[in-house]
Amino acid sequence: MFYEIGRVEVITVITYLIYLGCKEFKDLDNKYIPLICGVTGGILGVIGMYTVPDFPTKDILNSMAIGIVSGLFATKANQISK
Repeated sequence: MFYEIGRVEVITVITYLIYLGCKEFKDLDNKYIPLICGVTGGILGVIGMYTVPDFPTKDILNSMAIGIVSGLFATKANQISK
């Protein structure tokens, strides 16, 4: 049986895993982690626009915006759980 995963939620999950990886680097300052997740989310949003058939947007700016918001949400997901 095939379970469909949400298109935008995947970006949040991937950037959350990158967030957790960044937290392991002790030399990396915490103020750069949201920037890394936001940029990564923006890139994944554009990739998703071209690769996922039912992606919510069909233009680059909106796809980047969806990816950036999803990436920044990943940085706050840890704070929400606390």
